[in-house]
Amino acid sequence: MEDQNKNMIIAIALSLVVLLGWQVFFVAPADEKARQLQTERAATAGVSGEEGVRGSNDLGTLPKLGEALVVEIPREQAIAESSRVPFQNSNIRGSINLTGGRLDDLILSNYNETIAEDSPDVSLMSPVGTANPYFASFGWLLSDASVPTPKSDTVWTSSASELTPGNSVDLSWDNGAGLVFHRTFSMDDNYLFTVKQSIENNSDLNLEVAPYGLINRTGTPEVSQLYILHEGLVGVLSEKLQEVDYDDLQDDGNLSFSSTGGWLGITDKYWLVSLMPETEDTITAGFQYQPRNNQDVYQANLKHESRPLLAGSTVEETTRVFAGAKEISILDDYAEKYGIYNFDRAVDFGWFYILTKPIFVVLQWIYGIIGNFGVSVLILTVIVKLILFPLANKSYRSMAKMRLLQPKIEEIKKKVGDDRQKLQQEMMALYKSEGANPLSGCLPIVVQIPVFFALYKVFYVTIEMRHAPFFGWIKDMSAPDPTSILNLFGLLPYDVPTAGILAIFSIGIWPILMGISMYGQQLLNPQPTDPTQAQIMRFLPLVFTFILGGFAAGLVIYWTWNNILSVAQQWIIMRGTKLSDPSDRKKKKEST
Repeated sequence: MEDQNKNMIIAIALSLVVLLGWQVFFVAPADEKARQLQTERAATAGVSGEEGVRGSNDLGTLPKLGEALVVEIPREQAIAESSRVPFQNSNIRGSINLTGGRLDDLILSNYNETIAEDSPDVSLMSPVGTANPYFASFGWLLSDASVPTPKSDTVWTSSASELTPGNSVDLSWDNGAGLVFHRTFSMDDNYLFTVKQSIENNSDLNLEVAPYGLINRTGTPEVSQLYILHEGLVGVLSEKLQEVDYDDLQDDGNLSFSSTGGWLGITDKYWLVSLMPETEDTITAGFQYQPRNNQDVYQANLKHESRPLLAGSTVEETTRVFAGAKEISILDDYAEKYGIYNFDRAVDFGWFYILTKPIFVVLQWIYGIIGNFGVSVLILTVIVKLILFPLANKSYRSMAKMRLLQPKIEEIKKKVGDDRQKLQQEMMALYKSEGANPLSGCLPIVVQIPVFFALYKVFYVTIEMRHAPFFGWIKDMSAPDPTSILNLFGLLPYDVPTAGILAIFSIGIWPILMGISMYGQQLLNPQPTDPTQAQIMRFLPLVFTFILGGFAAGLVIYWTWNNILSVAQQWIIMRGTKLSDPSDRKKKKEST
């Protein structure tokens, strides 16, 4: 039974070794291979003759999006050369392009590219003509294709010179044949735009019309290539989460969904651009890909049901656009206010959602009081230890008893010799008579594993952890410890490698502290009777030090603090158990 306990711990350690090896020897080469494949596809794609990715519907196809420029121009130049309506709130700034009437310029005012003081703000959306256009567009499909409708080069007229929270902007365009199109933009103080489209039919025509919205992204962004994080096309349609990677969409082809309500868009690790119809609207949604002008073009689109537009009448449709940071509290607020089902799944909480999100909510609540995510992690660790205290207390007492039984186990081994069956029988009888359970020692570890992986998710995928400082040299809890033993933690004047084999040995101060704390905890555990297992166990703290060296600093801080608390708890329990041993009490009595 003791062997099973040790084998389980060894299996956990080897699993983490495999995870590290997979990252170094498979994920990184796969990332490079994917970039090479993308370059090859772009070189062979050629110009398709299409100006945009099309989606099928009963009134025809979605309109062309405007021909991409062969010569790329700087983002600032593209914005300056077009007529625009600027917008700004406390979180975002940008402009609406009057040519095409689309949202194609958006910057996140409160997020920087890096932690450097002079780092620029994150630019999320960009107009056609730049290196990687990324925009949201809207329009109508008409049953009579001869009736003029707004195109990608249509210049709209604006009712105002600026869009701000509480002050909407109405764009209008007259087709000269009796139809007047309106596109009204409004915004809140976070990341949500509301787009109301309408058509005034002043002609004698009776038409069928269908409104649509789309998000268009040119170029495949660099993604993490880790299975724990989804980046690409995403949505919740018919109350089912849909996650489609960029390469899967290229390989498997376009996808179409029918849904009532829901949402869909394109997600990065921390950012999201998505469309949201009204909850009662029936839509046809699509994820689409097409190579064009030596670039990959991706689109998430939705088309509402067609409806009659009779002579002298007006029809309208409302679609919301989220464009910003995936702050969970804001996503939850939108989900509740507008009935957006599972909008928080835009954050990839993964399989442990039922554990990961509650842990994050508690962590954020503590942060609201303390103001430091690092300290919040320490407090959360104490809370977890208190919740698991009854189980851990029982386990550590059993482990203390096992440690006291080591001399008796050695006597049994000498008595039975090489008879393994007899050894197991004698040991089981000893455990039963002393009330010791050799398996109980692994229970705290088993219970901690889901918590560990849930915290791993929290630190890796939530934007709240991005660039969150602790103390001293830890400026970003979501990134690995920036110090390195290879340059004596900054004392030697050279940078350490961030890739390749040497990067594995670039271990920071916190991973080393974690390894020391793990070794201290190991000293309090009963040692394996098998010499080979004992030798392996002695190396485990070193192995874990290298494995966790590349993990988020916040996760390493949690594990180190958890080990320290475990050592203190275990030492107190073992000391009490030792004093309760009859032989120990006898020695104490004789000494007095």
